[in-house]
Amino acid sequence: MNSIEEKLWNYIDGNCTADEQNTIAMLIEQDEVYRKKYSELLQLNSEFAAMELDEPSMAFSYNVMETIRTEHAKQPLKAAVDKRIIMGIAAFFVLTLSALVIYMFSSVNWSAGSGVQIPEQLNIQVPHVNTFFTGPVVKAFLFFDLVMGLFLLDHYLRRKTTAKEQ
Repeated sequence: MNSIEEKLWNYIDGNCTADEQNTIAMLIEQDEVYRKKYSELLQLNSEFAAMELDEPSMAFSYNVMETIRTEHAKQPLKAAVDKRIIMGIAAFFVLTLSALVIYMFSSVNWSAGSGVQIPEQLNIQVPHVNTFFTGPVVKAFLFFDLVMGLFLLDHYLRRKTTAKEQ
């Protein structure tokens, strides 16, 4: 762009001082080159003003906002620990430890010289644990553990793939 066009654009846009406006107005009246260029630029400016501005679609704005939201979502958050999970884990360990203590007390030889005599009137019969842990019961327990392990693995892998897709 040459200096004539720059001066005329500043004049049209109103970006020049009052002295410059007077000078350019005089040049437009007196000089044919300035007058032609001024009329061309005025016509171009009116065409620019008549043009309708392109606006992005609503889907574009929504997609941009969703992208920004997902970028913020990728940042690690402080996750709240569900109390039910903690209580479930605690219940599992309490039950396991109590089962071990019961098994330990059932396998102790109470009649071996401890000095404590159980009166015959009580007639306490402690069941043998071996009767509860038969082959089918152990197999059913292991099968249940296998199914639950596969379920948890599937849940974990699905969560990773959905996180990658987002």
